[in-house]
Amino acid sequence: QVQLVESGGALVQAGGSLRLSCAASGMHYLSYNSYNMGWYRQTPGKQRELVATISRAALINYGDFVRGRFTISRDNTKNAVYLQMDSLKPEDTAVYYCSAGLGTMYSTYWGQGTQVTVSS
Repeated sequence: QVQLVESGGALVQAGGSLRLSCAASGMHYLSYNSYNMGWYRQTPGKQRELVATISRAALINYGDFVRGRFTISRDNTKNAVYLQMDSLKPEDTAVYYCSAGLGTMYSTYWGQGTQVTVSS
C-alpha cells in the first residue's frame, strides 16, 4: 500500500517561505518514478484545491493562485516530492496534502496532511 508522509508545515509570517516535503513508500510493484505526484490544500468548509502537480515525465502544472510563488519538484532517488512556497500570504493558510497516482491520475493516494499557517 502506497504511503505518503508530509512534513514541513509551520506557522510563518506573511512574506515568508516554507518548504514542504513528502516521502513516499510502499510502492512495491512499480517504482516511484512511475507515479505522478501532487500537492493540494484544503481549508475548513472548502473543497480541496490543486496547488501543483508534477508528472512522471516532470511535466508541471500549478493552480492559478500560485502565480510564480510556489515551485514543485521531485527527487526520484529519494522517493520524494517537494513544494517550495515563497511570498506566502495569509490566504495560503490551509492543510497541505501530498498525493500520488498512476497513468493520468494524480490523486489516488493521499498523505495525512501538514498544516501551514501564515500570519498577517
